[in-house]
Amino acid sequence: MADDGRRRPRPVGIEGDERSDARERALLLLYESASKGVSPRETIDAQVQRPDLMTRELVIGVAEHQERLDAEIAAHAKGWTLKRMPLIDLTVMRIAGFELLGRPEVPVAVVLDEAVELAKRFSTDDSGRFVNGVLSALVPVLRPAGGPGPTVPAAQPDGRDHG
Repeated sequence: MADDGRRRPRPVGIEGDERSDARERALLLLYESASKGVSPRETIDAQVQRPDLMTRELVIGVAEHQERLDAEIAAHAKGWTLKRMPLIDLTVMRIAGFELLGRPEVPVAVVLDEAVELAKRFSTDDSGRFVNGVLSALVPVLRPAGGPGPTVPAAQPDGRDHG
């Protein structure tokens, strides 16, 4: 965040697109959920306007795979425990980890770039490098070269969540 407590703007020349915006909304919803100590589904249900399909897919996907994502992040974040990590950094890595695991159609480079940009915009000055390092170590684990990884059911187009 900026020194005055506001988030940093997107870098000049980088326009938000629907997918980037959905990742940002997922970050904010997951952060809200963790801060309030409520489930991500409760946070989604409490929204005045229902989040878009991709945002719901990311939030629910992270929630459903959080145990594995946290175990892998903890195993690959050398010298860091999950409790010591800034919550924004951890949340960004959970979203990217889920994308590596459950969204094989998204190129690895896009997942890492989007995560680094979110970390740089919403967290500390060092967060981009930290997130990039941990996620780079997670790529072979969550999306092995031999296959795209397991597919994960998405939120239904009619607005219902699968699972």
